[in-house]
Amino acid sequence: MPKPSNEQGQGLVEYALILVLVAVVVIVILALLGPAIGEMVSSIMATIRGDG
Repeated sequence: MPKPSNEQGQGLVEYALILVLVAVVVIVILALLGPAIGEMVSSIMATIRGDG
């Protein structure tokens, strides 16, 4: 038996909310760890070039 359209719409809204939550978590993690990751990449590049 197919779902009524209101239940189908509710499912889509739930998936959208989950995607928004995941996006917010990723943005917060990148904001917190971004500088540390940038320094690590810079250090690796300096080592590859032979500067450090």
